[in-house]
Amino acid sequence: MTRYIFVTGGVVSSLGKGIASASLAAILESRGLNVTILKLDPYINVDPGTMSPFQHGEVFVTDDGAETDLDLGHYERYIRKTMGKRNNFTSGRVYEDVLRKERRGDYLGGTVQVIPHITDEIKRRIVEGAGDVDVALVEIGGTVGDIESQPFLEAIRQLSLDVGYFNSLIVHLTLLPHVFSSGEIKTKPTQHSVMKLREIGLSPDFIFCRTSRKVTKPIKEKLALFCNVKSSHVIENRDVSSIYEVPLLFEKQNVTEMICKRLQLKNKPSIEKLENFMNIYKNPTHTVRIAMCGKYTELHDAYKSILESFVHAGVENNTKVDVSWINTEKIHNDNHAKKAFKNIDDMLWKDAGCSTELDYAEQSSWILFLKYLDDLEGERAIEAELVGKPYHFIIDEQHHWSRWAAPKRTDGSFDHDAALSGDDLIE
Repeated sequence: MTRYIFVTGGVVSSLGKGIASASLAAILESRGLNVTILKLDPYINVDPGTMSPFQHGEVFVTDDGAETDLDLGHYERYIRKTMGKRNNFTSGRVYEDVLRKERRGDYLGGTVQVIPHITDEIKRRIVEGAGDVDVALVEIGGTVGDIESQPFLEAIRQLSLDVGYFNSLIVHLTLLPHVFSSGEIKTKPTQHSVMKLREIGLSPDFIFCRTSRKVTKPIKEKLALFCNVKSSHVIENRDVSSIYEVPLLFEKQNVTEMICKRLQLKNKPSIEKLENFMNIYKNPTHTVRIAMCGKYTELHDAYKSILESFVHAGVENNTKVDVSWINTEKIHNDNHAKKAFKNIDDMLWKDAGCSTELDYAEQSSWILFLKYLDDLEGERAIEAELVGKPYHFIIDEQHHWSRWAAPKRTDGSFDHDAALSGDDLIE
């Protein structure tokens, strides 16, 4: 039978529930368990596909074409499971499906209510998304106390009873703020957050404490007393140099051993791969500086998967990748460009926005690795790797892309006779 680990958040949002969930999944998978992760988002949007990057960060598109939360990108980077549309759903999607059933007459004229109809649909989707895996981690978006998340919390309360004590547990991720004026870590926000959770019938089995300071034994004992958990189940989730260090931080505190004991699982972990990854990450041999060019550079989460691909590619090549953020909407001439791209080894141009319009490249949804070149045959050009072949996309005097591209000869000149049209490039 599938075991469920429900991950909730308290005090404030953006504490890292996705990273905590993915980290637990990674260690459980290292024990030879079949693991998956689901993300439940309480907002009313049907999916994040139409949301502004400034509002929500990147939209992670799964293999089956679903537009999902960026946390699913983390899930895929931490475990071997490929995410799909069943791994992420929102309040909007749930209500849309329930209302469609009501219009179709599926409820036979009955009164449609949050309980049981909405909660039943949430439970159905959780069970369907989990499938027949050994362990399914279910991350509940938002913060305990939000109006939007109440149906989700009620659904996991019901599902916990349905599957039984030894087949489910609740992890509550919360903030332990450090007050600089007194030099103290405060536990009261966490106490209140757990009180709010217990008001709706949920009692956490583990409390993960996000903090910038060490969580001492007296603090753990205080939280255990007021939050009704074992002191060994109060876990320090301290700031670390890389998100990929979090699984090792948990393993040092014996987290998955305690979880497996509760869920009656006996598999042993194997974390050598994670340790090797972090060793290379912290001690690289080389350094390369990449310019990340785009319109949404003020919010780095808008390019989360790209940034993490730099990390993974860097570790694979024993190289530290320093990212320089370039807002393309602020580049209006060559002087701006030369200043912005000074000391840059290479660049990734994700979207348009500057006066040297990248309309064609953007419309074709190309992610181009670019290198700026000056005065090739008197023409300004951008060299790009496209389908394994270097092409120069010609820019005219008005700084607009032409609708064709010519390959470069060995002497650096353009082979205009072998030029490809835009349609050819798309094909």
